[in-house]
Amino acid sequence: MKMFATTIAALATVTLGGCNVLSFGKNDVATTAAPPAQASPSAPTAAGQAQKFVVSANPIASDAGMAVLRRGGSAVDAAIAMQAMLSLVEPQSSGLGGGAFLTYFNAKTGKVEIYDGREVAPAGATPTMLLGSDGQPLPFGQAVLSGRATGVPGAVRMLGQAHADHGTLAWDQLFDDAEQVARKGFVISPRLGRFLGGQSPQLQAEDVRRYFKGKGGALATTGDRIKNGDYADFLRRLAKQGPDALYTGKTAQRIVARTTGGDLPGTMTLADLSAYRAVKRAPLCGNWRAYIVCTPPPPSSGVGLLELLAILGRTDIDKRGPNDPQSWYLFAEASRLMYADRDLYVGDPKFVNVPVAGLLAPAYIAERAKLIGPFAAAAPAAGMPAGLVTAAADTTREPAGTSHFIVGDSAGNVVSMTTTVESFFGTGRMVDGFFLNNQMTDFAFSPRDAQGRTAANAVAPGKRPRSSMTPLIMIDRQGKFAGALGSAGGNAILAYVGKSLIGAVEWKLPMQQALALPNLVARGNSFQGEVTKFSPQILSALAARGVRLQPGQGEDSGLHGVIIRDGKVDGGFDPRREGKVIVE
Repeated sequence: MKMFATTIAALATVTLGGCNVLSFGKNDVATTAAPPAQASPSAPTAAGQAQKFVVSANPIASDAGMAVLRRGGSAVDAAIAMQAMLSLVEPQSSGLGGGAFLTYFNAKTGKVEIYDGREVAPAGATPTMLLGSDGQPLPFGQAVLSGRATGVPGAVRMLGQAHADHGTLAWDQLFDDAEQVARKGFVISPRLGRFLGGQSPQLQAEDVRRYFKGKGGALATTGDRIKNGDYADFLRRLAKQGPDALYTGKTAQRIVARTTGGDLPGTMTLADLSAYRAVKRAPLCGNWRAYIVCTPPPPSSGVGLLELLAILGRTDIDKRGPNDPQSWYLFAEASRLMYADRDLYVGDPKFVNVPVAGLLAPAYIAERAKLIGPFAAAAPAAGMPAGLVTAAADTTREPAGTSHFIVGDSAGNVVSMTTTVESFFGTGRMVDGFFLNNQMTDFAFSPRDAQGRTAANAVAPGKRPRSSMTPLIMIDRQGKFAGALGSAGGNAILAYVGKSLIGAVEWKLPMQQALALPNLVARGNSFQGEVTKFSPQILSALAARGVRLQPGQGEDSGLHGVIIRDGKVDGGFDPRREGKVIVE
């Protein structure tokens, strides 16, 4: 198969699972794979149309997306309707006040496109803004509630750009369902109710307590009905005015007011909001087994996921299965190697040189894979890939918020989108019925180390924080759509997605079973996961290899996946959430 690429840097050869692809070395340029000219739309039915499908973490959002598809809307049209609904019914995870990465498969051209709607730091941001007066990092609970935690939102502007490129229905026809539900009210689901009964600092925020006010001054809970007239009014303006409804005018003024007031005020201005632009990037792709896996490039961590697959491609994990403890040991050790590299080197490519080609070079992958021995030693150090720039050790924290959804339309176009307000309920501050993100706390709190080296993910004006969001799309060697996958979960996203790919592809499990496999997140000296979902035999065998699993990160993934098997859609949702798959 031919591989096409446009670059401002030298090309390098990358091996994933024994296959070669072209990759790029610098900044925001990346590999893009183009299929043969005769490639046809994916997953054809007998009538010549592709199957329509939606997968999301909330049934109401899935229904809203499918309703748009039934009216002849495109995958992007449906994605907009789903995001508008998720902002209402799953506000702890994503919303119009947050950011997103959207990976798009264009059935007509056979190409994968990336829309980067990551938030950006305001022009007035400083490298030390997440430090206290004593020069030490602010406590996370204090920083997350502050005005300076909010970055300039990107999801709405990004969706507007994607709609201009790939929309079918008019923009103003995409918000009716969410507006009606906001006015009539929705019932708090068990998952939202669980977070409202949790311990996150946002639950003490004034806006959260006002919006979710329940009986006797307590917060509302599962089964209670919530109405959001402010959000319904905003959606009506958004439908009429387009994305500018958020970035200019009354809503923009309110965002500035809410982020520049109170303790630890931020610096966001109307100029910051009006200047925001989404970035359309080339995808970062690599051959893996029978597929070409395409992910967003930095500031996303797609390079980390490809590195993980490449390292595992040099093991025999494909010949094992989920009941073999060696499978999980190999996955844990490969994960630790990948995270060591990702944490040190990945940042906004506009500000730092991310050694993408070096991290995926065959010789480097082979060198890293050789570090997997029979016993888990101390936390591995980052490697030294070609093109590296010395950076300070990473101090970023990434709470496990976020949501992922997938949409496929009747023309064969597909959206794989990961979206977030960062932590649960963002900063806990609301504007026009939606929560504001706390993405600035996705930067490293300490910008420099004791030697004066700058962290790759340090704060800078106009910079996008590093993201673990990796909404991927797979195409086959004929250039047809073959699958999509993504997850919520902070830095654990890479482990969640990697595990599910191994299950669905290497072990040939149905997608639902692959997503349900126990989560294992190995990073540094930490081995966390769903301990009770592993058999005692596997836990004992892992411990004998130095991998002693502890409960913790791993219980709250938000995986959604689709894979094409025999021309039909095999879709799955994370059983840890409240997802719904619809295929027609």
